[in-house]
Amino acid sequence: MEEATTEIEEQDIGLLYPSRSGSCTGSTETIASRLPSRQPSPMESHVPTHGIGSFQDPSSPLKSPSLSNIQDTHFGLRLAGQMTMTRSRTLPHLAKSDTALHLSSELAGFEFEQDRASRMSQWVLAFAIVNFDLDVGPVVCGVYPPLYLAPAEKENIAFSSFPDSLQFEQGSEVHSFRVQDLGPSYKHIGLDHANNRPDSIDGYLYGYSHFSQRRDNTSKRGYQQTSLVLLSHLQYPALFTILILKLGPLFLSHGVPMLETACHNIANWCSPSPGLTTELGFLGSVLHVELPMNVDIQQLAETASFHEKFDPTLHLLSSMAPLDPPPVSIFEASLSHLWSIWECLMLCEPILVFGTSPAATSQAVWWLRDLLRPIPLANDFRPYFTIHDKDHALLVNKLPPKSGLILGVTNPFFQKPCAHWPHVLSVGLKTSPRRQGNATIMAGPPPGWCTRTHRRYISKDRQLLKAIEKACNASIPDRVQASLDLRRHFSSRTNTMLVPLNRYLNTLIPSPTERTTVSGCLRLKSFNTVDFFSSLKANGSPLPFKSATKRREFYERWLKTPSFGLWLARQEEVVHRTLQDKWAG
Repeated sequence: MEEATTEIEEQDIGLLYPSRSGSCTGSTETIASRLPSRQPSPMESHVPTHGIGSFQDPSSPLKSPSLSNIQDTHFGLRLAGQMTMTRSRTLPHLAKSDTALHLSSELAGFEFEQDRASRMSQWVLAFAIVNFDLDVGPVVCGVYPPLYLAPAEKENIAFSSFPDSLQFEQGSEVHSFRVQDLGPSYKHIGLDHANNRPDSIDGYLYGYSHFSQRRDNTSKRGYQQTSLVLLSHLQYPALFTILILKLGPLFLSHGVPMLETACHNIANWCSPSPGLTTELGFLGSVLHVELPMNVDIQQLAETASFHEKFDPTLHLLSSMAPLDPPPVSIFEASLSHLWSIWECLMLCEPILVFGTSPAATSQAVWWLRDLLRPIPLANDFRPYFTIHDKDHALLVNKLPPKSGLILGVTNPFFQKPCAHWPHVLSVGLKTSPRRQGNATIMAGPPPGWCTRTHRRYISKDRQLLKAIEKACNASIPDRVQASLDLRRHFSSRTNTMLVPLNRYLNTLIPSPTERTTVSGCLRLKSFNTVDFFSSLKANGSPLPFKSATKRREFYERWLKTPSFGLWLARQEEVVHRTLQDKWAG
């Protein structure tokens, strides 16, 4: 095949593009085919670190550190209670060389009534199809059902849906990302075609991407690279990861009919409501799902409302991070430091998360975000972030990183501009640097936890740590259970940290006498720092602080974080609403 003669311009450590412009219909190009990338750690031979969605093309003799069969699999086990997909056996399989032609013609005939699109958008806004164009890189080639996306959003979605470093010769992975929702700004300037877009919940779009790379002799590089992206305003990583994991390979095999079926399935679901427990039909399977009461309430296996004991192979707590691979495997190199990491999260310290793949970083960042609950989110988090993101200059610069920012990256490029960040978490197993001759090769920081400033305030649970470390060498179900135990432990710590504050706030609630004698006294009294620390000194804290001095220092720092301000405002709202209801009654 004749090689392109156009001069190649380097725009990313993991992506090469010619310096000319082009359209979505061009040939595909291999990611990071010539540049060095962050090398997989030995962890990838131990667990599938590319995440729940990783798999190897069964037709390929090449090996990749991934799951072998993604259909109806979860932790390597068949999902209980799910039916086998039968329609895929009757639909024609697309020949790789004809895929683009089939998609082009089928997408033109995609019809979806507006009322059904509105019902679907309560859960999923749309699916975006992203192909790699040899001239310009990843490009959004279609959004279905039709949904207006600003040009900047399309570019953000396109680059975020692709890994920016080499993952495998042939295979697939699922990861997620978070980008700014620019829809409101276009509604403001009066674009009619932007008015069919639902309002954002928190100002962000959440994307759940199924990326695949397959051999294709018709392309100039011999590979076809495609991402199918589920777009939503909801933070349901466990649920949406399963959806895109099931739909992605079926879409690649059968094309638009599977996408159309998925859209109709979702449009038939009941409306999402706080605390809903329901069964959702999707592509021949039944998903048993519980939704959170709100975005800041953590869902726990012990309190799940499935009317039976929680089973991770059967039940989905939608706001959890995916459990495949088990999070204890993702954090294995940093298990003994998780108590320090938790403190940094509570104190709104910025954390840079490095990983070998977008799947690894996105799972890790979602897990860290989950540990903040029930404290309101007062910071930005990006499960997977690239140098092409429109917020790159805002979030990565010479200034101190924003308070509480959690940034998931895979590109070693970030090491230099983020060298001044106080905390770096590199997920995976501890590894020894590879050597080539006398030179040591290491793309990105080695797995582990590195902090420049933090000194732990609270003692770790060494008995739990010993049990978790032992579980890391056990079976996958044991590692899943250890992950749930670890999550429950830190959830308990977060709630326990709030005990002294809740105790003090109870003293600020107006008494019945004050409510009747003081006009309009239906709110909390003002928070007084001196009084709080007097209460803390007298009553202590259930957390095992290393000393009384450490305890005071920790709470002094937390009272200065944006999280405290948001948490206090929420408590004031709850008390005001409760007192109003009682007064009205």
